[in-house]
Amino acid sequence: MTCPTRTVELAVAGNEASDLLPVHAREVLAAHGARRAFWTVLDEGPVEHCLALLVERHDGEWQTHHVWMDAGAENGRTEDGEALARHDGWIYVFGSHFGSKRGPLRPRRAFVGRFREAEAAGPLPRLHVVRNQFRLHRAVNDALVAAGIAVLPPGEQVRHRFIAATRDRGTARAKSWVGRLAEEDLPVNVEAAAFTPAGTVLLGLRFPVTDRGEPILVELADVAGMFDRRSWPHAVGAYALTGVTRPGELTGFRALSAGRDGGYDAVVGSIDALGKRSVLLDDHPAGGDVTSRHVRFRWPPAPAGASVAGDLVADLAPLHNVEGLTELDGARYYVTDEDHRVALLIMSERPG
Repeated sequence: MTCPTRTVELAVAGNEASDLLPVHAREVLAAHGARRAFWTVLDEGPVEHCLALLVERHDGEWQTHHVWMDAGAENGRTEDGEALARHDGWIYVFGSHFGSKRGPLRPRRAFVGRFREAEAAGPLPRLHVVRNQFRLHRAVNDALVAAGIAVLPPGEQVRHRFIAATRDRGTARAKSWVGRLAEEDLPVNVEAAAFTPAGTVLLGLRFPVTDRGEPILVELADVAGMFDRRSWPHAVGAYALTGVTRPGELTGFRALSAGRDGGYDAVVGSIDALGKRSVLLDDHPAGGDVTSRHVRFRWPPAPAGASVAGDLVADLAPLHNVEGLTELDGARYYVTDEDHRVALLIMSERPG
């Protein structure tokens, strides 16, 4: 039996949307006349201009509301926000920490921001932004080595365009972050995030993947410490998500959502988009034509180790670009930028 599904077509300032996080603050719902609403992050521009709400009004009409914020001294100094996560009254926004499709890595994308959700009901809420100058890149690469995960070796183009070229550019400009990039590093593409009950954050990577093509999670502690310069995040562990990758494919994380009873829902799919001259796909073509799948896993992993077992919830084919998911009020919600549009897919959990 199938579940009833409907699609709501939305437009958000000509942008594509990443991630989907339910609004909890009553102040925000009331300010927008919403029965329910979801945060999303857009893909074009600095992060303070790229937060938006997908709103269902009490009459059932869906609308989009662009929420402009003030990042203070960091206004205009970031790009490519990808993932949203909630912890202790804050909404966190994670940059991709990646680069353009053909490299190099871009320091503007190596950031984490956060804002108080309740404050977003007022005009021009404050967005606190910290650019980490590749500290998170260093932590993730070190965690992969420490966990003993066998990663997919990068192709020569990937290594040259993302790692060597970034080091060369930083050296030429006398950047202090050059020492945090090592020749043997892998480029890191953060696509998803969710906090654990312990206060650590799970980062879902779109790249790298394991040598079996499986998605990778990295667990970071003390993310909040960077906002008062008390400390920088450090890695607790790295884990391969097993049982969710078809033979011969490469799959990375596309979205991650904390669920009920210690479970986490995720979307896995391609490691990069087709038709955009991606260096990753030039070197690893098996990671391109991969449709999205909704999977689920429990945390912490049992038994403890460097892998987490996942189970298939829903095959979302033929969609390639599902960017966010959540469950709310007996329905599953997915957001996709398929065909350069923002579409909200609403799937009732009651079979039709």
